Amino acid sequence: MGDMTNSDFYSKNQRNEANHAGDFGCTMEELRSLMELRGTEAVVKIKETYGDTEGICRRLKTSPVEGLPGTAPDLEKRKQIFGQNFIPPKKPKTFLQLVWEALQDVTLIILEIAAIISLGLSFYHPPGEGNEGCAAAQAGAEDEGEAEAGWIEGAAILLSVICVVLVTAFNDWSKEKQFRGLQSRIEQEQKFTVVRGAQVIQIPVAEIVVGDIAQVKYGDLLPADGIFIQGNDLKIDESSLTGESDQVRKSVDKDPMLLSGTHVMEGSGRMLVTAVGVNSQTGIIFTLLGAGGEEEEKKDKKAKQQDGAAAMEMQPLKSAEGGDGDDKKKANMHKKEKSVLQGKLTKLAVQIGKAGLVMSAITVIILVLYFTVDTFVVNKKPWLPECTPVYVQYFVKFFIIGVTVLVVAVPEGLPLAVTISLAYSVKKMMKDNNLVRHLDACETMGNATAICSDKTGTLTTNRMTVVQAYIGDVHYKEIPEPSAINSQTMELLVNAIAINSAYTTKILPPEKDGALPRQVGNKTECGLLGFVLDLKQDYEPVRSQMPEEKLYKVYTFNSVRKSMSTVIKMPDESFRMYSKGASEIVLKKCCKILSAAGEARVFRPRDRDEMVKKVIEPMACDGLRTICVAYRDFPSSPEPDWENENDILNDLTCICVVGIEDPVRPEVPEAIRKCQRAGITVRMVTGDNINTARAIAIKCGIIQPGEDFLCIEGKEFNRRIRNEKGEIEQERIDKIWPKLRVLARSSPTDKHTLVKGIIDSTHTEQRQVVAVTGDGTNDGPALKKADVGFAMGIAGTDVAKEASDIILTDDNFSSIVKAVMWGRNVYDSISKFLQFQLTVNVVAVIVAFTGACITQDSPLKAVQMLWVNLIMDTFASLALATEPPTESLLLRKPYGRNKPLISRTMMKNILGHAVYQLTLIFTLLFVGEKMFMIDSGRNAPLHSPPSEHYTIIFNTFVMMQLFNEINARKIHGERNVFDGIFRNPIFCTIVLGTFAIQIVIVQFGGKPFSCSPLQLDQWMWCIFIGLGELVWGQVIATIPTSRLKFLKEAGRLTQKEEIPEEELNEDVEEIDHAERELRRGQILWFRGLNRIQTQIEVVNTFKSGASFQGALRRQSSVTSQSQDVTNLSSPSHVSLSNVLSSPTSTPPAAAGQG
Repeated sequence: MGDMTNSDFYSKNQRNEANHAGDFGCTMEELRSLMELRGTEAVVKIKETYGDTEGICRRLKTSPVEGLPGTAPDLEKRKQIFGQNFIPPKKPKTFLQLVWEALQDVTLIILEIAAIISLGLSFYHPPGEGNEGCAAAQAGAEDEGEAEAGWIEGAAILLSVICVVLVTAFNDWSKEKQFRGLQSRIEQEQKFTVVRGAQVIQIPVAEIVVGDIAQVKYGDLLPADGIFIQGNDLKIDESSLTGESDQVRKSVDKDPMLLSGTHVMEGSGRMLVTAVGVNSQTGIIFTLLGAGGEEEEKKDKKAKQQDGAAAMEMQPLKSAEGGDGDDKKKANMHKKEKSVLQGKLTKLAVQIGKAGLVMSAITVIILVLYFTVDTFVVNKKPWLPECTPVYVQYFVKFFIIGVTVLVVAVPEGLPLAVTISLAYSVKKMMKDNNLVRHLDACETMGNATAICSDKTGTLTTNRMTVVQAYIGDVHYKEIPEPSAINSQTMELLVNAIAINSAYTTKILPPEKDGALPRQVGNKTECGLLGFVLDLKQDYEPVRSQMPEEKLYKVYTFNSVRKSMSTVIKMPDESFRMYSKGASEIVLKKCCKILSAAGEARVFRPRDRDEMVKKVIEPMACDGLRTICVAYRDFPSSPEPDWENENDILNDLTCICVVGIEDPVRPEVPEAIRKCQRAGITVRMVTGDNINTARAIAIKCGIIQPGEDFLCIEGKEFNRRIRNEKGEIEQERIDKIWPKLRVLARSSPTDKHTLVKGIIDSTHTEQRQVVAVTGDGTNDGPALKKADVGFAMGIAGTDVAKEASDIILTDDNFSSIVKAVMWGRNVYDSISKFLQFQLTVNVVAVIVAFTGACITQDSPLKAVQMLWVNLIMDTFASLALATEPPTESLLLRKPYGRNKPLISRTMMKNILGHAVYQLTLIFTLLFVGEKMFMIDSGRNAPLHSPPSEHYTIIFNTFVMMQLFNEINARKIHGERNVFDGIFRNPIFCTIVLGTFAIQIVIVQFGGKPFSCSPLQLDQWMWCIFIGLGELVWGQVIATIPTSRLKFLKEAGRLTQKEEIPEEELNEDVEEIDHAERELRRGQILWFRGLNRIQTQIEVVNTFKSGASFQGALRRQSSVTSQSQDVTNLSSPSHVSLSNVLSSPTSTPPAAAGQG
C-alpha cells in the first residue's frame, strides 16, 4: 500500500476534517463507519442520524436527481476532505535492489572471488623473485607481457559479471515497468456513468468523488462505496468481499449498502457515493494487505500457524478425507513443478558442472605434481624459506589456470541465453496480444498438450447477432429484405423490440472506421436491436415517443420467468403488452400467430409441435439461441389485475421467432486446426446448453463428425467422476478426460476439477501440460491450478487476471496459438545456443587441459579464453536466442517432459565439430610453425613477446567458432543453415561485429591479449579453415543419426523424478535429484539457472479490483514459502530453498481443492 500506513492517513484526514467540518454535514469517519453496517442495521442508522437518504444528500450538498454541480473548486474540496478514488500501488523494487538480487547467483560469486584473487596476485610481487635459486624452475610461469597485463584477466572477469548482472536486472525492471504501464492503461480505460449538473456523463473511475450520483446497471463493477437511492430489481454479487455466492437483493428500505469491488448481476439504479479510494471497503482491505505485506515478511514464521488456518477456511471444496496433518502434506506437494525447461537445464548443468570440476581438478593436480617433481625431485632444489612466497605464487597460478578451465567448462552464458530468449519473446509476444506475467509461462506453453477454453468471447466474438428468423409463416435462413415483410407486422416487430428492452441497451457507432458497431448493455437485446437496424428500421424514434417513465408496467427478466414483458397505454386508453423470451417458454403461452398477411390466426398445440420440429430444433442444432417475440392487447376497462402474472402472460400472439448466434471468431477454426496439428487437444468448457455448445464446437473444428468423442453436461460429468460417497476418484476422471471435448452447462468448480484431473493423471506416459482460459472471478482456482492460465484482458475480471500467467489483451483464441509458437521457439533457441556453446566448451577445455599437461602452458591464454568464452557466450546467446519463430514449429508434437534437451542429432553435431576443431588446433600447435615457416611458440623462453604461432592458433579457433555459429542455427539436422538468416538482423550484426573485433584484437591487441599482428596470407588461411566448418557441417548432416546408437542424450527428465518425492519417501522433503546433488555442495553455481526466474511479484500491480480472497491467497503463498525455508534444517540452505521452490509456487489455498 505504498508507505502510507492507515494511521498516517487518518491523522492527515482528521486534520483536514477539523478545518472543513463546517462545510459538509458529515465527516469521512462517520461515513466510513456507516458503510461498515449491513442490511437493516444500516437502514436504522440512516433513519436515526440523517432521517433518510435525502438527508444524507442534503448534508453532502448534492441532489439525488441532478447530481453534483460539477464545478472544479467543489470537486477539489471534496477530494481534499474525503480523499480521491484511487488506491496507491505498492512501491516497485528499485533497480539497485534488482541488481543485488541478480548478484546472489552462485556462479557469479565464484567468478567474482576468482577474479579478486587474480587481481590481488597480479599486483603482488613477492620479495623472493630476484632469488635465482627459486626462480630457476619457472615452468609454466607467465612471460613478462602477461605479468604486466595480469590485472586484465581479473578485470575482464569482473566486467563480464557486471554485464550479466545488469542484463538480468534490466530485464526484471523493464518487465515490472511494462506491467505498471499496462495496469495504468487498464485503469484509465475504466469509465463510469455519473450525473453531474443534471447531465449524464461518463468519467474515469479515478475522478469519482463523494457526493456523486452514479448510475449502476447490470454487469458493472462498482468503483466506490455508496447508498442505493432509487432503482428496480437490483441484485449484487458480493462474493468478492464476503465469499457468499448468493446474490444480494438491494432495496432502499431493506439493504441500501453498495460496496466497491462487487458486481451488479441484475437490474439498475442510482447510488450516492459515500466513500472512495482508501476509505472504501476494498480500499480498507488493500490497506491492511499493503501494511500487512511488510510486517508479513518480518513475522512470517510466527504467522505460519494462523495463516494456515486462514488458508484452510479458504478451501471451498475440502475433500472428504482431509485431516489436518494430511493437509499440510498436500499444501507442500502442490508447489507448481519446475517448468520443463528448467528441470532439464538444471540437470544438464549439474552434469556439465561435474565434468568441468573433474577436468579443472585434474589440470591443477597435474600442474602441481609436475612442478614439484620437476623442482624438488629432478633438480633436487631444497625448499628455502625465502622462496616460499614464490612457490605459493606458482601454486596460485596453477589454481587460476584450473579456474579458467572450470570457467570455460561452465556455460555461464546459459542463464543469460535463457533470460534473453525469454525476455525477447515476452517483448515480442506483447505485439501478438499476449501479456506475459510470469516469464516461465511462456516456455511452459511450448510444451502444452491440452487447452481448456471458454466459449463466449474466446472462441466466439461475444456479439450476439440475429442470423435466422421465422416471420409470417416463412423460415428465413438469413435476414429477410424489409419489402418481404408485411408493414403491419414490421411495425409491431419494431415496437415490440424497441420498447420491451432495457433503455440502457443501445447500439452505438463504431469507435474506429471499419470496426463493428459497439454493443452497449444486454448482449441479447443488442442482437435484437441490431436485427431492427438490419431490417433498415430505427428504434430511436420509437423510444423517444415512448420514454421510459411512460411505461405502464414492466416485468423484468429473471431466471424464473425466462421472459420480459412491458405494458404500455395506447392512445385509445387500452393496454398493449409486448413480450419476449426463450422460445420454448413463450410459444407455450401463444394461442395466435401472425400470418404472411399480418393477420392473427389460431395457433394450436399441434402447430406448435410442428414449429418446434421444423424451426426451433434446426436453429438450435446450428448453435443458435431461439427467442420468441409476442404481444397481447387488453381492454381499457375493466383494467386487468397486473399482479396476477399467470393470467396476464397468456393468450399471446406470436410476431416472430429469431435465432441469435454468437458467431465464431473467423480466425478460430484455423487456430484450432494448428493446435491439433501441433499435438494439442482443445477442449471447450462452457456454461451454455449442450446443443449450442456442440454446434459451436463443430464450427470451430474442436470435434470432427464421426470421431469418437464425448460431449457431456456438468451434472453428468460430476455423476461419472464421483463414487458412492460423492468423492472424486482419479481413476474415474481418467476414464473420461481423454475423449472429452465439450463440457457444457459447467460450473467453475467443474472446470477446476477437470484441470486438476488432467494434470494429476498418470494415464499417459507423459504428464499432461494444461493451459486454461478464464475471465470470471470464479475461474481463479482453475487458472491457478493450470500450468499456464490465460486471463481475458478485455472481458476478464481483476481476480482472473490476478490468478493468471498470461493475459490475452484481445481475448482471442488465436493469440494462444501464437503463445505456443513462441514457447516452442524459446526451447529451440536454447537448444541452438547449447549446441554452439558446448562445442566451444568441449574444445576449449580439452585444448587448455592437454596444453597445460604437455607444454605447461595453455596455448589459449587466460584472457583469450575469456574473450572466447564470455564474448562468444554473451553475443552468441543474443544472436541465437533472438531467432524469430516460424510456422514450422507448429508442425511437430510437443517435446514433453522426457525428451532430452540435447538430442542425438545435436550430440552428433557437437562431437563432430569438436573433432574437426581439435584436429586442426593440435595440428597447428605441433606442426604449425613448419607449415607457416614461423618460429615455434611452444617452448618460447620467458618474457618473449607474443608469438605469431600462438596468435594463428587463437585466430583460427575464433574463426571456426564464428562459422560454427551459423551451423548452430539448425538443430534438427537441416541442410540449409542459411535459411531465413536475414530475418534475424541481430544475428548478422553480431557475427559481423565479432569478426571486426577479432581483427582489432589480433592486429592491435598486443601484450594484454598475447597477440602479434598477422599477415594477409595468414589471415586468409585462418578464414579458410573457419569456412571448412560449414563444409564439415554438411558432412556431419549426411551421417544418419540412427546409426550412432552409442551417443548418449543429455538433460533428460526421467519419469522417476516427476513423482513428487513425498510419495516415494515421506522423510525427504521435496527435493529432486538435481537438488540433492546440490545439497552435497558440489556444484553451487547452478543456482543461477533457477535464478533466471526470480520473477517479480507482479501480483501487486493488478490491485485494482482483486478480492479479499486474492489477498488471503497471497498471504498464504508467502507462508508456503516460509514453510519451505524452515523445512531445510541447516541454515546454509535457507537462501537456496526459496529459489528452488518454483517461483509460481501454488499457495496452500489453491492446493488440496477438489
